[in-house]
Amino acid sequence: MSFIRIASYFLIAIILTSCSKTLQEDHSNPSPAKSAAEEMETFQLEAGFKIQLVASEPMVEDPVFITFDEDSRLWVIEMRGFMTDTLGSEEDKPIGRISVLEDENGDGLMDKRTIYLDSLIMPRALGFFADGVLIAENKALWVTQDVDGDLQADTKVLLDSTYAASGNPEHSDNGLLRNVDNWYYNAKSRLRYKYLDGNWIRDSTEFRGQWGISHDDQGRLFYNYNWSQLHADLVPPNYLSRNPNHSPSTGIDFGVAQDRRVFPIRSTPAVNRGYIPGVLSEDQRLMEFTAACSPWVYRATLFPEPYEGNVFVAEPAGNLVKRNVLSENGTTIIGSDPNPGKEFLASTDERFRPSGFATGPDGALYIADMYRGLIQHRAYMTPYLLEQTVKRGLEFPIHLGRIWRIVPEGENTIAMPKLSQASSAELISFLSDKDGWYRDMAQRLLVERKDARVKEGLMQVVLDSNASEMGRFHALWTLEGLGLLSEDFLFSTFEKSSGLIQNTALRLLEPFAQVSAVIRSKLAQAMQDAALIATQQEALQLALSSYVLAADENEKVLSTVFKEQGDDPLIRDAMMSSLRGGEYDFLQKLWASSAWEIQDQTKEIFLETLASAVLKNGNPSEVAGLLTLADAKELAWKETILISGMSIQAANLKDKVQIALKSEPSLFQRKDLPIDQNRLNMLMRIFTWPGYEPSKVVVSASQLDERAMKQFAQGRQKFLVTCAGCHGSDGEGATRMGPPLAGSEWVLGDERRLAMILLHGLEGPVEVAGKTYDAPDILPVMPSHATMDDGSIAAILTYIRNEWGNQAPLISGRTVSKTRLTTQGRVYPWKAADLNEYIESLPPEETQ
Repeated sequence: MSFIRIASYFLIAIILTSCSKTLQEDHSNPSPAKSAAEEMETFQLEAGFKIQLVASEPMVEDPVFITFDEDSRLWVIEMRGFMTDTLGSEEDKPIGRISVLEDENGDGLMDKRTIYLDSLIMPRALGFFADGVLIAENKALWVTQDVDGDLQADTKVLLDSTYAASGNPEHSDNGLLRNVDNWYYNAKSRLRYKYLDGNWIRDSTEFRGQWGISHDDQGRLFYNYNWSQLHADLVPPNYLSRNPNHSPSTGIDFGVAQDRRVFPIRSTPAVNRGYIPGVLSEDQRLMEFTAACSPWVYRATLFPEPYEGNVFVAEPAGNLVKRNVLSENGTTIIGSDPNPGKEFLASTDERFRPSGFATGPDGALYIADMYRGLIQHRAYMTPYLLEQTVKRGLEFPIHLGRIWRIVPEGENTIAMPKLSQASSAELISFLSDKDGWYRDMAQRLLVERKDARVKEGLMQVVLDSNASEMGRFHALWTLEGLGLLSEDFLFSTFEKSSGLIQNTALRLLEPFAQVSAVIRSKLAQAMQDAALIATQQEALQLALSSYVLAADENEKVLSTVFKEQGDDPLIRDAMMSSLRGGEYDFLQKLWASSAWEIQDQTKEIFLETLASAVLKNGNPSEVAGLLTLADAKELAWKETILISGMSIQAANLKDKVQIALKSEPSLFQRKDLPIDQNRLNMLMRIFTWPGYEPSKVVVSASQLDERAMKQFAQGRQKFLVTCAGCHGSDGEGATRMGPPLAGSEWVLGDERRLAMILLHGLEGPVEVAGKTYDAPDILPVMPSHATMDDGSIAAILTYIRNEWGNQAPLISGRTVSKTRLTTQGRVYPWKAADLNEYIESLPPEETQ
């Protein structure tokens, strides 16, 4: 953005702000600020529940994060510097604070506020630990302590100056969620932290989400993006990212909820892209998520049983809270809206801005409500929204805020406990509590007390087959946090348990196996036995943990896992992560297996995945071995897959040091290769051998340049996981699944039409190359893939437009992004005729 444009923008803001003050003086504000009592009357809440006020201004202002400590006190982050005017002119001012609220008489309303720490610049995260409180603000993560017990910070020591380094609240670290593995995780971040023996450990982890992070009972992390309401990691942290030669296509950042629809109960013209057709309905209501944040897994039992494990998502731009019901299918989690058309909570007050959740010790769902008109950060505010905000008087007043509690009708919440006063025996019993808050808090307090005398009691919980699964689970991680685990105890637990407990014992055995060959050998045998009868979830953890074994034992476990559960893409990704550096040996093992004489699509995909990793690793002897394997007298399916896969992935290696061979592979001289000369030349360019100069190899001009070929290669890997199951790895379609892509006019035609199919889905009959495909010959609906990022969608589309004889220009991530933006509000799959009609209706310049 140019300096002139910025200056013009600020001038407009100043003029419009002045106009807004005049509007307010004329009492023409269409959405005036209401008192908390008045706002309560605006709520529409799911039947069977009631909403109660917990706190409001001036006790709390601009709340963005809430959480309860061990003594049931409610801690609130007040981001008082956020957009106090349309220019965001106070974002660099130290006016943020952390407050602690207490209900002294037990009536449910907060009576007392203590300011724990003030003079903060845009505070955004908070986490409790043994000796104090972690607090994050712009460009700083602090370790703070209350030394004298007055609930006010006495010390403040810098832990990490890189935390929230950008300062932009929409795109910087936040969260500090303490998970069951005793690590603190963050959204919009690659950082995690652990407090061990009085010291902080800083570690890298997978990048997650945007604003807000939560976990379920098993410790799986949930997060989201403003445009996509619910994502999750299907595996524990830091497992799938271990192999530099393989990029997983599932398991991390998995789109749990495909449905993007929202159902406000009032008009919402003041949204950032309200000027784009489709963002707002005819009655000016938001159609889909645009400001999704703070996903929260409800892990309590105060609500009726169907609500346990539900995930609530805030949509402040639509003045509502969405409820998602989760269901599990093997290794996958799917979220769905139980009441399409009606939200769990919605308001007719335009200033209701849910920004965060907490589950209280009483089992109630607490909601932080910033209660303000202006919620868009200045860095992304469009002129349209600026005008709407000022015209509607939404930038004033500021420094309001409410906290609400939702409970079932007729329910009286339980008394709030003080777990800091609980004995260790009482805390051990709380590990088996029906509510997640008690289990999490008890584990944290037990770990932080460092009392080794609890070992026997914790072990008894783990070994008691009649104890609750959650109690056993938390007892294991408490022992881990205290450093009181032994390999014998974990082996006993592993061999006598199943499911979550078996998986946890296996995870905790890994450090022991890494330092002892004897333990590795014993664990290998136990894992091989378990793999023969493993469920999908158990097989997944076996695949993830097998990396600690010796290479030959690792291969044995993974061979069994693949035989039993290899059709699961996530399990294949887990196998690839554990094979780091051993892909070639494993490929050889599978190649020679009699089971691999029979061709099927799962084997094709995995063989190509293995070969791609070997090629990327670039070990000359291993790559030469691949070329030798492929150079069989007669080229069968394995050789064809190997040659074709290597030629595709060669595009990713153009910028790497070339692989030195001793002589020219005889494979390159064959006339019966399953690839054309151009692709063979691309493959040959990544090698050198005596007398051969790869720089002189000519690659014919095509639709794809070097950058596009890399995108093509990446798209192939993503296609194999995401699309091949329905359309075939050869693009010829699959019976009762999906139509062919090879030669398809839908693939080769208008690029934005193709992008819309992936973004929104396609329903009903479709004609491809003169043949009509319809259920039951194919699935009745191709689902939306809108939870995928723009780059991934673009890579897939570029690939399918240039494979199997197809030839068409690349599709860029920018094209997908623009298409996503201009078709906001499209919340149902297209029908073929409707999609074609829509494309034809666009102005000529938009179809170019």
